[in-house]
Amino acid sequence: MNDLDPLLTPEGRALLDEVRDTDPAQELAVATRLRREHPAELVSAALGQARLRQRAVAKFGAEDAGRMFFTPNGVEQSTRASVAAYRARRMAGLGITSVADLCCGIGGDAIALARAGIRVLAVDRDPRTAAAARANADALDLAGLVEVREADVTDVDTAGFDAVFVDPARRGGRGRIFDPEAYSPPLSWAVSAARRAPRAALKIAPGIPHEAVPEDAEAEWISDGGDVKEAVLWFGTEPGAVRATLLPGPRTLLSRGLPDPGVRPPGRYLYEPDGAVIRAHLVAEVADRVGGGLLDATIAYVTADALYPTPYATAYEITDHLPFNVKKLKALLRERRVGTLTVKKRGSAVEPEELRRKVKPHGPHAATVFLTRVAGAPAMLIGHPARA
Repeated sequence: MNDLDPLLTPEGRALLDEVRDTDPAQELAVATRLRREHPAELVSAALGQARLRQRAVAKFGAEDAGRMFFTPNGVEQSTRASVAAYRARRMAGLGITSVADLCCGIGGDAIALARAGIRVLAVDRDPRTAAAARANADALDLAGLVEVREADVTDVDTAGFDAVFVDPARRGGRGRIFDPEAYSPPLSWAVSAARRAPRAALKIAPGIPHEAVPEDAEAEWISDGGDVKEAVLWFGTEPGAVRATLLPGPRTLLSRGLPDPGVRPPGRYLYEPDGAVIRAHLVAEVADRVGGGLLDATIAYVTADALYPTPYATAYEITDHLPFNVKKLKALLRERRVGTLTVKKRGSAVEPEELRRKVKPHGPHAATVFLTRVAGAPAMLIGHPARA
């Protein structure tokens, strides 16, 4: 019997509804009370599932998370719903009507694909995970478009599907896996499966080296709300293309093959490119858009004399540029009566909290300090978000 089976019974579902909003601090008291009327194993399973659903709200939203079923790894490794929905819309826009979703996990991507009107074969070899994916398709009324199969993805025939989506496991017993060939299945197998399909998308870690991207793939880095979430290798779209996509939106910046920007002295404005732009190596495209250059050849901060609003970078107006010196910074902040200090850093070993403790900001005003290098020298740039 699968671990989820008792929760899918009328008694289990009623118990899940009862413990939905249980405060973790009250779990022991709630469990003691419920075990007088229900089997102890069922109570433990319901409370465990309630905890997982609470954690899943950040990825799936309260409405879906409150109806879905999760495993601990499933919550951790599943795609954020907004990212999955974007990818599903892109697939639908390519005319894809059927997808073999390999390594489907608890079904987050399968759900998004089905909601985009795409028929899905969702495959996972772990029995508990496959059971959760099946339960989720049922819970969200998508079972008519999602078939869940418990199998090894390397044994699945994907012929007849318009596209293949592969999300290899990138975590092991010791945490994150950084070597693509240590993914499960390895990236090389996923690439081979992609090349056998009319179209394909492979979800990979955003830190993948650019030299590891196959020449016949399009590489896309995706951020959501400013946080880099993943990279995707697309096959059958635009071979060799590189893009950064920012959600919500979406807004997409394509590579034009520009050379690295030159280094120049700090101007009136500093632009902090979105993380997806940096991962996609598209800082040159941002610099070109704002007529700027780099503060340092090795750091992704762009400086310019004029303000050009762009969705691909956050602009700050710089009021002061100083060599790195904690005493001078403390004196300047005291003079400006700065009590709210945002610390950003690139190319500096100083920790933000350590700096805050040393400068002891106090007062009614706010400021942002950038700890970085300017033409190789440690520096501090002080300013605030630019206003158009």
